[in-house]
Amino acid sequence: MSVRRVTLSCRFSSRSALCVAVSLLAPPACSNGDEHPSRTNEAGAGGAPNGGATAAQTAGTSSGSGGSSSGHGPSAMSGAGGSNAGHGPSAMSGAGGSAGTSAGGATCAHPTHVLPLNPADPQDGITLSGFYVDTDTWNAAKYDVTQTLYVCDYDSWYVVAKMNDDAGDGAVKTYPNVHKDFEAPAIASFSTISSSFAHRAPHVGVYEFAYDIWLNGVASSGSTEVMIWTDNYKQVPSGSVVETVNFDGRDYDVYKSGSYIAFVGATDVDSGTVDLLAFFNHIIDKGWIARTSTLGAIDYGVELVSTDGTDATFELNDFSLTAE
Repeated sequence: MSVRRVTLSCRFSSRSALCVAVSLLAPPACSNGDEHPSRTNEAGAGGAPNGGATAAQTAGTSSGSGGSSSGHGPSAMSGAGGSNAGHGPSAMSGAGGSAGTSAGGATCAHPTHVLPLNPADPQDGITLSGFYVDTDTWNAAKYDVTQTLYVCDYDSWYVVAKMNDDAGDGAVKTYPNVHKDFEAPAIASFSTISSSFAHRAPHVGVYEFAYDIWLNGVASSGSTEVMIWTDNYKQVPSGSVVETVNFDGRDYDVYKSGSYIAFVGATDVDSGTVDLLAFFNHIIDKGWIARTSTLGAIDYGVELVSTDGTDATFELNDFSLTAE
């Protein structure tokens, strides 16, 4: 099945935009707490999810920060094909891991912000050190979905979600993520754009962890959506394979559909560092975007289609972004 999601990324206010620029150099000095800018959902080229009609909606503002966490301690989680126990971050068994540890970083054991699904604001979230941690429940209203996001910091959080694909349409329901928005600097003005990540996932249902990047605007007319899939579990991108490329020793099949481009890794990884600028320059060299193209937003998170109707926990244990 072919699915298409348009991220509802926020555009920061002028105050937040300044925070973005500064935080690239000194993130800890630029946190603005619970500031939650307004944002617009607009379907980009390639259409709405699952070939339906496109839609535009504007979410209101919200304080964004939830209450303190209680009663959600770490839980045990089996390996591939296993089930979740409880609602906390996982201690997972399986190849390559040891119980009680998380790939690439520390588990969020004591979340200070709890963000339940908010029907009034699908983009509910919290700004921490210049990054926006986003519930992004953009398509949940059409389906039977529960989701709660537990946040320790922008680079340490987990989400407990429950949904299914009983409709058989393969639709992405939510994309909990951490992201940074930019005030349209030219890609050519950067010498480095790189990012590191680490996550853990339950191997149930249908999902993929991925970067979701917007160039030449954010989900607007003329913008290009670039996805880099790091860990795919039974998900299928839009479009068709147009080439296979290699970055940092890893092969990617490149799917393209209009202004949607997805780099899908041939092997799944749960941690690593990605040279994002190399991907952008490749797209420019292919003639898919102009050499004068600009950077709109960089997101990393998990697109959720199904958890097979059971509570499932998805963790982000590390995230960093260098753009200079």
